[in-house]
Amino acid sequence: MFEKNGAVLDVGCGEGKNAIFLASKGFVVDAFDISGAGIEKLNRLAVKNRVNVSAWVQDLRDYSFNKDYDVITSHGTLHFVAAQDWKKFILEAKEKTKSRGIHIMQIFTNRIPASPDIEPFVKGLANEGELFKLYEDWEIIETKSYIFEDEHPGVETHFHASNKIVARNRK
Repeated sequence: MFEKNGAVLDVGCGEGKNAIFLASKGFVVDAFDISGAGIEKLNRLAVKNRVNVSAWVQDLRDYSFNKDYDVITSHGTLHFVAAQDWKKFILEAKEKTKSRGIHIMQIFTNRIPASPDIEPFVKGLANEGELFKLYEDWEIIETKSYIFEDEHPGVETHFHASNKIVARNRK
């Protein structure tokens, strides 16, 4: 589907699980996250796994594209900024995606309230289906609307509502 050296942007990459996997498959990966600790761990894991990932600390709201990408992905990040900020980011990302490029985007929705562990940090839960509407002009490969059970050490089991889309630039 993409050249071995296709360019990927992993937005809100956390500790870099996806970024490192994609780099190990030959992609040229740029990755950012607001967490300095996450980026430090990503960099350690990249060295350990002998892959190259360009990773930096970045607030999504201040990000400016300086190149075009074959793949842009964001999982578990967009709802932590205000709705107008994640929508602006997606519209800019669409403009900076190469012909036939792919987006893989996931966002929590307001189908159920944000769980108590993240509620203080959530700024922009999407309305159910809102993410999908932003891609009506692209080829929709897959959409998924779901509620899932989640747990973390020290936090009670809880649920999140989510929308996910995989879409291809028609250009």
